[in-house]
Order: sequence, then structure tokens, then C-alpha cells
Amino acid sequence: MDVVPILLLVIVAPLWIIFHYITKWKQMKGITAEDEASLGDLRTAADRLEDRLRTMERIMDDEVPDWRSRHHDKF
Repeated sequence: MDVVPILLLVIVAPLWIIFHYITKWKQMKGITAEDEASLGDLRTAADRLEDRLRTMERIMDDEVPDWRSRHHDKF
């Protein structure tokens, strides 16, 4: 019975696979420049939407002063 192939399959191969993927995960740890750009775009869009919502709430407060209380009563 040859022990070397069995040791390779049982011990060396799984360890090699584990260390290979640990190395890959460490390389992928940070975000890429493309991810940062996407996050920046999303932040800009969120800021614009927040400004629009504030504007709409200001208009509603001027036009229908009690709109908030009527809205909350329904829920």
C-alpha cells in the first residue's frame, strides 16, 4: 500500500486549497475604484432625492398645513 498518494490527497491537497482561497480573499478585501465611484454616484443621487423631499415637504407645509397629522391618522 502506497502512503504518499493518500497523504497528498488527505492532507496536502485540502491545505493547498484552503491557503489558495485565503490568499484570494485577502487580495479582494478592499473596495475597488469602480466600487468607490458607484458609491459616490449613489450618495449624490441620495442627496438630490433628500433635497427634493425637503422641498416637497416645504411646499406641502405651505399649501396644506395639517397634511402631516392627517397622514399619520390613517396609519
